[in-house]
Amino acid sequence: MIYRTYGKTGKEVSAIGFGGMRFPQPENIEKNAELVLYAHSKGITYFDTAPGYCDDRSEEIMGAAFRQMAPGSFVVSTKCGSPDGEELRKSLERSLERLGVDCIDFFNIWCVKSQADWESRKKGGAVDALLKARDEGLVKHVVCSTHMTRDEAAGMFAEKNFEGVTLGYNAVNFPFREQVISDAAAHEMGVVVMNPLNGGLIPQHAARFDFIRAENDPDVVHAGLRFVLSNSAVTVALVGFGSREEIDASVAVTENFVPHDEAHHDALKKQITDRFDGFCTGCGYCVPCPQGIRIPRMMDAYNMRILAGPQPEHITNRLKWHWSMTANEAETCTQCGACEAACTQHLPIIERLKEISAAGREAAQAE
Repeated sequence: MIYRTYGKTGKEVSAIGFGGMRFPQPENIEKNAELVLYAHSKGITYFDTAPGYCDDRSEEIMGAAFRQMAPGSFVVSTKCGSPDGEELRKSLERSLERLGVDCIDFFNIWCVKSQADWESRKKGGAVDALLKARDEGLVKHVVCSTHMTRDEAAGMFAEKNFEGVTLGYNAVNFPFREQVISDAAAHEMGVVVMNPLNGGLIPQHAARFDFIRAENDPDVVHAGLRFVLSNSAVTVALVGFGSREEIDASVAVTENFVPHDEAHHDALKKQITDRFDGFCTGCGYCVPCPQGIRIPRMMDAYNMRILAGPQPEHITNRLKWHWSMTANEAETCTQCGACEAACTQHLPIIERLKEISAAGREAAQAE
């Protein structure tokens, strides 16, 4: 295992982190705790969880494992998404109890969606409540998670409330995410990467993504994790493990680690442009929409249809779990055409919004 310094905190953490969102059969607390303990025995020291993960059992599973680990041999990250200060405090206290720890190493203001959302976290008291908990010794480091673009996140980063950030970055979306990672590093923030394998899409469609491999990468999982860790601004790559074999495969990436070279990086960027023609790059020139439709997020969900197939759940699940929104928003499109006129890729945004809306209706009927 390799270890990296988490921003300006000085804390050394494992470059591979355990993401507690994908435990198999989460009702089996003991069996899944054994998986956490196995990861720890392999050198993984960074464990990420949250209320609600795995039928709201993830923190309980982590806690069952932590109680068997030596204090100081691991760090834990958890989260709260409420803007209300009192709710955040309650969530924090519940997390402390479930995790069996006296102090949470990294506590996230969870899933900040926009600058307006960030303002609501301050106005509602969540930020002040978390800073107060830090002063009381219940939290060591105040951090955040977000899917915002560079321009959206700039104001939040500039306020210097956070010592770290968790965000999405992988070998498929990196041309559109590198800048926000660089900005976070410039603010001396630790950078934790979620979805380093694109939410599992890379290994699920290994043949399609085989182009991300360098010559000495044995498979796309190795290539995907190696690519993420080749960015020196990345502190931790979070992987959701379901078996010991998956842990072994991820840990193997760090053994005798050699980063991908710049030539591979540049070749990948061209491959993505060539292979995923019609893939929305998330540049954001299409906003603001007169109807308030969050078009880049809708187009991101449509990307999942391009990657994974026409089933409606690929779109609706991406909107629900990644963006905390539904396909209903697409129905408010008036076909004014402002977005298509501004789109540098000349994408058929209006037609895609119709497809997204139809996917939402189809998914609702199937429930």
